Amino acid sequence: MNVELISVGTELLLGSVVNTNANYLSKKCAELGLTLYYQTTVGDNYTRLTKVLEECLKRSDIVILTGGLGPTQDDMTKEAVARVLKRDLIIDQHSKDRILEYFHNKSVSLENAQITTNNWKQALTIQGSIVLDNDNGTAPGYIIEDKANNGIKSIILLPGPPSEMIPMFESSVYQYLIGLQDKVLVSKMVKICGIGEAKAETMIEDLINSQTNPTIAPYAKEGEVHFRVTASASTEEEAKQLIWPVIDELKRRFNDNIYSIDENENLEDVVIGLLKKRNMTLTTAESCTGGLLTGRIVNVAGISDVFKEGYITYASEAKMKILGVNKETIDKYGVVSKEVAIEMAEGACKASKSHASIAITGIAGPGGGSQLKPVGLVYIACKVADNIIVKEYNFKGNRQKVRGRAVVSGLDLLRRTLLNIPK
Repeated sequence: MNVELISVGTELLLGSVVNTNANYLSKKCAELGLTLYYQTTVGDNYTRLTKVLEECLKRSDIVILTGGLGPTQDDMTKEAVARVLKRDLIIDQHSKDRILEYFHNKSVSLENAQITTNNWKQALTIQGSIVLDNDNGTAPGYIIEDKANNGIKSIILLPGPPSEMIPMFESSVYQYLIGLQDKVLVSKMVKICGIGEAKAETMIEDLINSQTNPTIAPYAKEGEVHFRVTASASTEEEAKQLIWPVIDELKRRFNDNIYSIDENENLEDVVIGLLKKRNMTLTTAESCTGGLLTGRIVNVAGISDVFKEGYITYASEAKMKILGVNKETIDKYGVVSKEVAIEMAEGACKASKSHASIAITGIAGPGGGSQLKPVGLVYIACKVADNIIVKEYNFKGNRQKVRGRAVVSGLDLLRRTLLNIPK
């Protein structure tokens, strides 16, 4: 089935708000095995929105709209959909009661919270639609099924704020979309680190070219490549039987470059899991990443069992004072060098009495580089027990990308080091 996304909001066109809704919904559609060929962003303009919707309904089975369901005059998604489908807008008493309850509860914490005439606009529903309750706001969502010459079209309206849209999609829309399909879909995500997107795709080019069912869809992330393997079958068990041979082949080709096949497991989750299995503690020592690495690590639940301390030693003086890096080492090799990275890693373990450490020093740019040490040069040292390894990286891109890639590479280096020591 074909699905199409329409994101409504002038603020999206102006770049004032990043369209994270489209990113989220695209991933979910791929997960559901829905074909997505078009995404459209349209401002808060009634005429343009109706024209866009008319075109979408000509070429897609399912149209998902986000935004434009608020109480103000420029919120006109519902009105545009009603116009295109030639349906009336009627008051939904259930939605009206929920809006009343919402403001009643809100007034407990906000003295002047009161319902205005505009708020009742959100109680209007498109005739014949399924109303989706919003547990995080006042704008309900809607599912409308419309008979067309070439079948039934599904039009889904969701609120714009991600904090409202995502819970509504997961609680109501996801299962609805599954129900539209006559097959069971099962998917697994294979997560790879240490290999670039182009090389990773080349390594399985034959599988992608010959794919029918299951399918393999690549996704590039910062420093990572993900492959979603999706199978369609009459039953879940049949779909799994189709998927696992493909997963096994990917494991054979990528080996320990695969860090997880769990959709919800991130690289830092895997690293912390390995440390816990080995009863090891961790300390970080950062220079050019300035705390980004530590920030990723402390996102993991239960991190206090493993993580001891994090040092941000940006200046040379801090590296010497806190981590015990020798001045002679800096003078001889420079602050961005494998020798300094090693001493940072050793000093971090010594200062915190940790079993393991990751140390990063580099040139993130845009200035500070030279012919011998260009922008993007980063050294990462990893110490685990008595083992220490240091690697040189040359990252491309702006300051943000260099720092982000350094963090991913640091986590991956620690993961690989932990895998190669006795349990």
